[in-house]
This record gives sequence, structure tokens and C-alpha cells, in this order.
Amino acid sequence: MISKIGVWEWVLILAVALIIFGPAKLPELGRSIGRAIREFRQASKEISRSISVDDADAQENPEE
Repeated sequence: MISKIGVWEWVLILAVALIIFGPAKLPELGRSIGRAIREFRQASKEISRSISVDDADAQENPEE
């Protein structure tokens, strides 16, 4: 079971990221991660819509 990430966990993650990537790269890294999450959400919504349309078509035309 996945639990929510607390404040101290976020602080630890950010500290490690700061050490690994340095302060100059963090804004660029944040933008890249945000873009990737946004694209993933869009793709999953498109897949859900496609499945819904396919299911609706199958219910309307059961002989195919």
C-alpha cells in the first residue's frame, strides 16, 4: 500500500536533489518533471477516452 509523502520526506528528496544536481539545475529539472507529468496525464486521458469510445461502439454494434 502506498502512503502519502510527508513534509520531512519532501525535504529529504529536495536536499538530495540539490546535492546531486546543484542549485542551477533545479529549476530546469522541475520544469522537465512538470512537463513529463503533464504529458503522461494527457496520454492517460486520451487512452481512457479511446477505451470508452471503443466500449460504446462495441455495445452499439455487438455483431462486429
